[in-house]
Amino acid sequence: MGAIMVFSSLEFIYLFLLPTLTVFMLLRHLGWEKAVIYWLIIASLIFYAWWSISYLLLLLLSVIINYSFHKLLLKYHNRLLLTLAVSLNLITLGYFKYADFLIASINQLTQQQLPLLHVILPLAISFFTFQQISFLFDTFQNKITHCDFSKYCLFVVFFPQLIAGPIVLQQHTIGQFNLAKFKKSPLINLALGATLFSLGLFKKIVLADGMAPTANLVFDHALAGNSMPMEVAWLGVFAYSFQIYFDFSGYCDMALGLARMFNITLPINFNSPYQATNIVDFWRRWHITLSNFLRDYLYIPLGGSRSGKVRQYLSLSITMLLGGLWHGASWTFVFWGGLHGLYLILNHAWGGITKKYTSPLPNIVNKLLAHILTMLAVMIAWVFFRAESFSSAIIILKSMAGQSQLYEGQIWLELLTNNTMRWGQVILLVIIVCCLPNSIEITQKYRPVLKFNHLINKTNNWFGKLKNQFLWQPNAPWSAFVFILLSTSLYYLYSSNNITEFIYFNF
Repeated sequence: MGAIMVFSSLEFIYLFLLPTLTVFMLLRHLGWEKAVIYWLIIASLIFYAWWSISYLLLLLLSVIINYSFHKLLLKYHNRLLLTLAVSLNLITLGYFKYADFLIASINQLTQQQLPLLHVILPLAISFFTFQQISFLFDTFQNKITHCDFSKYCLFVVFFPQLIAGPIVLQQHTIGQFNLAKFKKSPLINLALGATLFSLGLFKKIVLADGMAPTANLVFDHALAGNSMPMEVAWLGVFAYSFQIYFDFSGYCDMALGLARMFNITLPINFNSPYQATNIVDFWRRWHITLSNFLRDYLYIPLGGSRSGKVRQYLSLSITMLLGGLWHGASWTFVFWGGLHGLYLILNHAWGGITKKYTSPLPNIVNKLLAHILTMLAVMIAWVFFRAESFSSAIIILKSMAGQSQLYEGQIWLELLTNNTMRWGQVILLVIIVCCLPNSIEITQKYRPVLKFNHLINKTNNWFGKLKNQFLWQPNAPWSAFVFILLSTSLYYLYSSNNITEFIYFNF
C-alpha cells in the first residue's frame, strides 16, 4: 500500500499537477473536448492509483456498476431497482469501513474473541459512494435524462474533489464538462485557481501543521492516562480546534483552486464556521456539502420538521449520530455526532423560547455571548472527535475544568516552557478566523464557488467596507503576496521531512 499523494506535497505539485495542467491546456487549445475529458479521467485515476492500484479496481468497478444501474433506472424507473442499487453501495461502504468496528464492538459487549478481518479502508470510499447514491436518486427522480459515460466517470473521479470532497452532485459539475467551459477565461481561472491553492497550502502547511505538535502532545499525554494543568489542557484543545479548522479550510481552498485551474467551479464546502453564533449556523458553514447531503437524503426523509417537534428532534438525533459514524468507525465519533445532535435540539428549542422574549442586553453583547457559547460547545465536542478513547477525552475535560490535582508525566512541562509564545499563536489565529475575510470572500469578484450570490454577506458598515479592501485582483500586489505565501509554504515543505495527510483523508 503506497502513500497518499496529498495536495500539500512536492510530488503532487511538481510530478502530477504541472504535467496534468500542461497537457490539459494543450488539448484545450486544440479544441478536443473528448480528449480533455479522458485526459482528466486518466490523470485522476493515476492520482488515486498512487495510493493503491488494487483499490483503483474497486473504484472503477463502483463507477461501472453504478452507471449500469443509472441506465437501468432510466429504462425501467423501478423503486426496487433503486433500493437494490443504494443497498449495494451502502453494503460495500459498510463492509470496508465498519466490519472490523462491528466485530470489535461485539467482542467488547459479549467478551468473545471473534477474529478481526483487518480490512483496509479504501481511500475516499465515503465520498465517491455518497456522490453516486445522489446520482442514482436524481436519475430515479427524472432529474437526469442522459449522461455520457465519460462525463459520469469524470464526475466521480475528478481528482480535486475525489479524496475528501466536497461531495459533488451531478448538477454541480457534469454540465461544466464541455469545451466552451474549458476555454472560458483561461488566464483568470488559472490565476484565481493558483491563488486559492496557495492560500490553502499556506493554511495547511504553516497554520494547521504548526498547531499539530501542541495538540498531539496534549492528546497523547491524556491517552497515556496522565492528567495535566488546566491551562495545558485548554491550550491543547485550542491547538486542535485550529489545527482541524485550517487543515480542512486549507484542503477546501486547494480543492476549489485546483478545479478552477481546469476551469471547473465546485460548490462551497467551508465558510468561516468559527464565526457562527449558534450550532445551526455552524453546520451551515462547516462541511457544507455533507450537511446538505445528510439533510436532503436522511433528515428530510426521516420527517424533518414537518411532523412536529418530537419527530424533528428524533430526526436530528439519528442524522447526527449517523453523521458522526460517517466520520469514522469509532464510538468517540458516534458520541461526537450525538453531542452535536443534542446541541442542535437545544438550539431549536432555545430559538422557540427567544421568539417570545426580548433580551435586555444590547444586540452586540447577545451576539458575543452566543458566539462564545457556540465555540465552547464546538471545542468540547472536538475533544471527543480527536481523542482516541473515552478515557483520554474525560481526562482532558477534567483537566480543562481544573479537576486534576496530580500531574503525572513530564510532557506538559514542555508546553508550559513556551506557554506565552503558544498562547500568542492561539490569539493570532482567533483574530484571523473571527475578523479577517475568508478565501471565498477575498475572491468574491470572480465567483469562486457555485451558487455564489447568497453566500456572501453584503454589509455597508465600516467593517464591511474595510473587508472590501482585501478583495483579490489579478494585479501585481496580489501576485507578490500570493508568491510570498507559496514560497513560504514550499520552504516549509522543503525543510520538513514529515508530510502530514489532511485530517479528512481518513474519512
